[in-house]
Amino acid sequence: MKAMILAAGRGERMRPLTDHTPKPLLMVGNMRLIEYHLYKLAENNFNEVVINIAHLGDQVQAILGDGRAYGLTIHYSNEGHEALETGGGIVNALALLGEQPFLVINGDIWCDYPFVTKTIADEDLAHLVLVDNPEHNPQGDFSFENKRVAPGNYNKLTFSGIAYYRPEFFSGYTSGKFPLLPLLQNAINAGRVSAEHYRGEWHDVGTPQRLQQLTAQLASR
Repeated sequence: MKAMILAAGRGERMRPLTDHTPKPLLMVGNMRLIEYHLYKLAENNFNEVVINIAHLGDQVQAILGDGRAYGLTIHYSNEGHEALETGGGIVNALALLGEQPFLVINGDIWCDYPFVTKTIADEDLAHLVLVDNPEHNPQGDFSFENKRVAPGNYNKLTFSGIAYYRPEFFSGYTSGKFPLLPLLQNAINAGRVSAEHYRGEWHDVGTPQRLQQLTAQLASR
């Protein structure tokens, strides 16, 4: 199974930190945010990782290189000067991801979730990892019931930014800029998205304050 790390976004909420440094390259403790993902993927026997790049993408390539330092092979999906959003970014990288299910991870989260190869049921198109609702997202994102993402507005949990997809999830979509949410809603309404509720440590490092808080937590350990 291959993995993709989403690293192309501008990181507007992180400005001014992201004016000169891509968000996934910001330091958290003693390493860059994206490096936590890379080391964990290698530890869990992933061999190939696709990273999409746009804003200051040359820095990402220059620092991470071909992935050899992390025990991986890194392929880059270059979106040019303007990121294609999550849906468009994944579709743009499909040729690099292959014909089997793959893992996608947001580049701006920190977690202890074990990145493992996961089987998606034949009838499903995706499997989402959901977490408890944090202070900044108290209403949650998706309804969770019987290990499924259900249509409706109840028992809502927050999407962690970690998911497994079949390439068929993106059938009919061509390269361009578009969000992931409408595709997810279509698959959820069709009853084809499974899920799990992960109760471990997870942080959305979306603002300078959250970055500072996480850095302090890691330093205190």
